[in-house]
Amino acid sequence: MNNHIEETIYMHTITRFSAAATLAVAALSASAADTAPAAAPATPSYTARSADVESVDGIVAALYDVISGPPGQARDWDRMHSLFMPQGRMMVVSPQKDGSFKPGLMAVEDYIARNGKRLVADGFFETEKARTTESFGQLTHVFSTYEARLGSPAAAPFARGINSIQLYHDGKRWWIASVVWRSEDDKLKLPERYLQTR
Repeated sequence: MNNHIEETIYMHTITRFSAAATLAVAALSASAADTAPAAAPATPSYTARSADVESVDGIVAALYDVISGPPGQARDWDRMHSLFMPQGRMMVVSPQKDGSFKPGLMAVEDYIARNGKRLVADGFFETEKARTTESFGQLTHVFSTYEARLGSPAAAPFARGINSIQLYHDGKRWWIASVVWRSEDDKLKLPERYLQTR
């Protein structure tokens, strides 16, 4: 969900890609890292689609689908809210020029406020390339390898990386507790094991 908008979203400096993609990444990196997350609502106030939350496959697919779309297509932000527990958080890990790393912690509403308009204006598509899943009881951790594209799903990816998605099941449905992502860059390449589903 990288610098996921991704502007995903996508935080590493992408000198090989288009100027538009580079600007998108820089804008998101700065705003995500420097602003405190908004307060979460006390109780859930959004109704989820049953297909989105009845399985791990469904909720991960919905997360990617809700932020993706062509230029001019409004995103269903109520749907995005419905995937997350009220206290749910999103966080991007951003490399800094001095070699350190800075977390950009966001509530879902922060993500929407920072990225929503540009997602619609530019068109953005984030897709899952591979997945590694670990589960124990009601807890599931998904290491989801993503690719991000601007304008069209047929465009060449301008970024890829890992979405670390923490899920829990309350006995009735799945919830996203948090999503933490890190983009690939020249110093950190995705290993082969995260390019295959297992």
